[in-house]
Amino acid sequence: MENEAQKRAPVYEALEALRKKRVVPFDVPGHKRGRGNPELRELLGEKCVNLDVNSMKPLDNLCHPVSVIKEAEALAAEAFRAEHAFFMVGGTTSSVQSMILSVCRSGDKIILPRNVHKSVINALILCGAIPVYVNPKVDEKLGISLGMELEEVKSAIEQNPDAVCVLVNNPTYYGICSELKGIVEMAHKNNMLVLADEAHGTHLYFGEDLPICAMDAGADMASVSMHKSGGSLTQSSILLTNKNVNWEYVSQIINLTQTTSASYLLLSSLDISRRNLVMRGAESFAKVREMAEYAREEINSIGGYYAYGRELINNRSVCDFDVTKLSIYTREIGLAGIEVYDLLRDEYDIQIEFGDITNILAYISIGDRIQDIERLVGALSDIKRLYSKDPSQTLGMEYIAPKVLISPRKAFYAKKKAMPIARTSGKICTEFVMCYPPGIPILAPGEMITDEILEYIMYAKEKGCSMQGTEDMTMETLNVLVEEN
Repeated sequence: MENEAQKRAPVYEALEALRKKRVVPFDVPGHKRGRGNPELRELLGEKCVNLDVNSMKPLDNLCHPVSVIKEAEALAAEAFRAEHAFFMVGGTTSSVQSMILSVCRSGDKIILPRNVHKSVINALILCGAIPVYVNPKVDEKLGISLGMELEEVKSAIEQNPDAVCVLVNNPTYYGICSELKGIVEMAHKNNMLVLADEAHGTHLYFGEDLPICAMDAGADMASVSMHKSGGSLTQSSILLTNKNVNWEYVSQIINLTQTTSASYLLLSSLDISRRNLVMRGAESFAKVREMAEYAREEINSIGGYYAYGRELINNRSVCDFDVTKLSIYTREIGLAGIEVYDLLRDEYDIQIEFGDITNILAYISIGDRIQDIERLVGALSDIKRLYSKDPSQTLGMEYIAPKVLISPRKAFYAKKKAMPIARTSGKICTEFVMCYPPGIPILAPGEMITDEILEYIMYAKEKGCSMQGTEDMTMETLNVLVEEN
């Protein structure tokens, strides 16, 4: 994108100007440029704590931007080919929830796949919308859910013509993409908006030979995790809106929950990262793609592992694949993904993104080097040689399509009781159960607990997955709906 304005970073420039002045701070934060908290200053560095400042006239205000933040958001909108962009400081969780709360009211139906991040279902609890799940097909070998098929979406739209929107993962955590453009056309024809969860899709806007991004596909809103593949600081995100959406109303929704004390470290990182991606994104993501493809080839030559890629495309449930995602199936060496994850960290000092029951995901991004890839490949080869077991002892399944009996909001706020987990089969769950990451609920409020789901939960727990979402931190008990007589 050849545009002189894109070389600017207004928030960053305003912070730099402030840093050069000797302003005496009689405002918050109370550490006063780190002087009141020497250990924090030592940890983060003087420059960092000096820039941890409060909203003030020269720096604008995220709740009602009129100057430098407004300019920075306009540059982001242009870079991401959107009508409007919002800087978000509550992670992509806050972007996803603002997106849904802007479109759905209590009782409204939303069409979505069930393999969504917990932030989506949390938003349904907050607003009272009713989920209409398009249960995605599952790759039986890999144990991962695939994309939403057009025929399935069409059927959901025909059966629920009163639905207000369709939500799509673009891509999934594992790199799977649905036919986004086709879904957008179908939804728009039926007066429904399309919301895209692009937590793992920042690079789609700047790289070449990658799946289509939400704004290019004509989606109405998209939540983009700049801190994942875009290089900004953790917890910083961007919410994009298109021409069918009243961005001023979205702004009001955001301000219902977003902090009034936005971190300028996060805001400036979004600003600088957008500029970096515009200027160097195509070149950077070409390298990321090459590194991921090289890793895929090397890992598949070890044997026992399967690093999957574009060969999964079938133009139905997998319409494209994000090759920057290094997703690796581990079950054939007799180890659950989470066991490989633990071995890589504990024995080889390699921290990957996550391990589930049958897969691991190594996140390759603009900060990686080829020698890091070599180290990962060497470690995986070692693990196969030293730790592999009989694959028949491992549980194969991953994604289990749940049965939704009541809305997430109704179940979450209903009268409930705690029961020993082994005795909950046949009951209705009133809380979340998930492995985190990836944060896709195994059970969500309002869903039927089955023997198969319980077997999966116990296996995941036994293998060392980080189990989250339940009130009982030990997960010995589950909260279930109290049946009215």
